[in-house]
Formats: sequence, C-alpha cells, structure tokens
Amino acid sequence: MVRHGKKFQDAEKKIEAGRLYSPDEGLALVKEVAYATFDETVEAHFRLGIDPRQADQNVRTTAILPHGTGKVVRVLVFASGEAERVALEAGADYAGSEEYVTRIQDGWLEFDATIAMADQMGRVGGLGRILGRRGLMPNPRSGTVIRSADDLPGVIRELKGGRIEFRNDRTGILHMPIGRKSFTDEQLRDNLYAVVDAVNRAKPSGSKGIYCRTLTVATTMSPGVALDVNAAFANATNAN
Repeated sequence: MVRHGKKFQDAEKKIEAGRLYSPDEGLALVKEVAYATFDETVEAHFRLGIDPRQADQNVRTTAILPHGTGKVVRVLVFASGEAERVALEAGADYAGSEEYVTRIQDGWLEFDATIAMADQMGRVGGLGRILGRRGLMPNPRSGTVIRSADDLPGVIRELKGGRIEFRNDRTGILHMPIGRKSFTDEQLRDNLYAVVDAVNRAKPSGSKGIYCRTLTVATTMSPGVALDVNAAFANATNAN
C-alpha cells in the first residue's frame, strides 16, 4: 500500500470523502489542495465503462484545449522537399526525413509531437517501437499523417496551440492534461469541458451501459477530487 507524506495527507483532509463536486467546485478545490512549489500540471482522469479487450470499445481521439496545456510543444515533421519548407515556415521546430529517423534511432527524443507526410511513413514506420510507447507515433486517426503540404500549417498550429491526443489504457481509463495550476479557474473549466465533449463524442458504438463511470481531477502531486460526471457532461454539452 502506498504511504503518502504529511503534506499529501493534510491536502487529502480538505476533500470530503465520497462527495462528488461540481466542476467549478472541484477545479477550485484541486488548486487549493495543491501543495507543490512548482507549477503542476492539472490532469483529468476518466474511468470508462468499456471493455478494453474489445477493439470496438477502445477510445482514441483528440481534443483542442482552448487555453492550451501551458507547455511549449516542440513539433517534428517528417517531410522532404517542398513539404519540409512549408513545415518550417509554418512553425515546426524540426523538419526533415532520413536524418531525423537516424537521430531518433540513436536516442534523440527532443520533441513533443510528430507529424508525417504520407510519403514518409515507409521510413517512419520502423520507429514504431520507439515512438509508439511514448505516444509520439504519427497516426492517420489522430490527423498527424498528412497527404498534402497545404494541410501542414493548420495541424502544426493546432499541436502548438493545445491539441492533445489520448487513448484509454488497458484498464479502460483515460488520462490527459487540462492545464497548469497557474491557470485561472475559468481556463481550467473551459479546457475540462473541451476534453469532456471530446470523450463524449468518441463514445464507441460497442460500448453498453454506463459510458463514463468516474471523473477525477488532480494536479501532479495532489490527491484527486471526484467530479459529478452527469454535471460535467451536461455542462460540456451546453458549452459546446
């Protein structure tokens, strides 16, 4: 059993056991109980009523956070020729082809998101073992495999501006950042509703019964605060 320190235990005492907080109350409380001295990430955790063993029940999608994640996102684009030029002009931090494949194979991972032109996937596919387990592999389903260079600027802007990708883990839980402790309550609320709406829209056709069982928000170090799932989904629908 995990033993937490005194600061964590003191923070936990401020959270009423068994209570489901409204989104506004919960986000205010999660900032109040955050005790770390650095600007922690605020995370949302959804426990879904899905069977992750069934392919038609897995959830994988993206959401655009209106206020970003609070993190500078370094984007690598696998491209050559004209597409490489377009990517760099559009704000990509790195763009190229075989040289970046080689660097990654040698252990370089100084980036936070990747995009690949479709004609580069033959080269990039061999990096699946490295990038896949870090959630960095370009994927058509997440819109990060691009066929036309004209589409690159928009995707790069989204990734740098707050687009996140998420998928359920093997226990059926989604984990995602929704901002930083330094964000205002309104910024965190807007970002929370954006991901709730995205999760709701991504409900798989094979899912039966209760789709979202619990929703918890927490900072990197603090205890979690349970939210009222029905209120969060209803408010997100109205907000979007």
